[in-house]
Amino acid sequence: MISADYSMTFLEDPHRRKNILSGEWVLNSPQRTKRPWNGSIHSPEGKKRTSYDSQCYLCPGNSRAEGEQNPDYKGIFVFANDFPALLPDIEFSESESPLLQVQSVSGICRVLCFSERHDLTLPELELDAVERVVGVWVEQVKELGEIFKWVQIFENKGEMMGSSNPHPHGQIWAGNFLPNEICREDRQQRDYFKTHGTQLLADYLEHEIRSKERLVEINEHWLAVVPWWAVWPFETLILPKRQVACFSGITGDEQSALAELLKNLLTRYDNLFQTSFPYSMGWHGTPFSSLSKESWTLHAHIFPPLLRSASIRKFMVGYEMLAEAQRDLTPEHAAGLLRECSTQHYLKRTL
Repeated sequence: MISADYSMTFLEDPHRRKNILSGEWVLNSPQRTKRPWNGSIHSPEGKKRTSYDSQCYLCPGNSRAEGEQNPDYKGIFVFANDFPALLPDIEFSESESPLLQVQSVSGICRVLCFSERHDLTLPELELDAVERVVGVWVEQVKELGEIFKWVQIFENKGEMMGSSNPHPHGQIWAGNFLPNEICREDRQQRDYFKTHGTQLLADYLEHEIRSKERLVEINEHWLAVVPWWAVWPFETLILPKRQVACFSGITGDEQSALAELLKNLLTRYDNLFQTSFPYSMGWHGTPFSSLSKESWTLHAHIFPPLLRSASIRKFMVGYEMLAEAQRDLTPEHAAGLLRECSTQHYLKRTL
């Protein structure tokens, strides 16, 4: 059994770590990377991005795929997804067969453009623009949480993560059911609260602040760490310092501080390999139908696929698909590499 004051030898030998939010285990194999770092950076993109693209269906004034024209917007633009994964008012008889089970679902999907600028991602926006994005996240959760059991705020950034359009945007899906991952997190946090009388992620946050080994970014109200159980090479977890269960509960000061932390963290990502770092990012808060809100802590997951350079990624194949998640780069090593990166974006540095 490994104690809290593990030695550096532990960080060099194979071991498993438990994901306290899912209950699953992650295999760590740090001996597979004997050298401190054998990766390489990637030179800045040669293709110059333009602030407006006449062919982009998200740019102001352009027609979208279904023919509707975008307004000549400035800043934030939210609209109903033209190709939604969920539809409203869907209901049918559900199968009673234990072998062929089916459940009707209903919901709505929206797209959130972060800016009218086609060429600026979240870390490249001015801080006040990032604050407006956070503010809209809060507004959308408040509005849709009155109607649906679950509201998922997320962003898929980059072609590597399946983004169909390079224009900076995220999505909001709201449904009348609880997704698998949320059910697992709800169960784990409820069980921990029943056993210990405290919030699982609040206790975990205190441990990470004391340890500092996996800490990447911290300010008055928030922190970002490479979690103990990270699967993706540079995965991070964002947590509030105050015990808050949902986006609807964060204050104006906390919104501003979150924008600052996000901008700094995502800039570190871009600076790591000097490329626009791809990722999937999403927020988890207490389900609106939950009877155990006292056990929940609001948090965000960021899952970036890059491993050793801008073009070398980690794939979930073989052992990961057939057995369990596995990683070579330890979370402590990954956090250290991110901490070493500047919070000044590499594209804005003067020569």
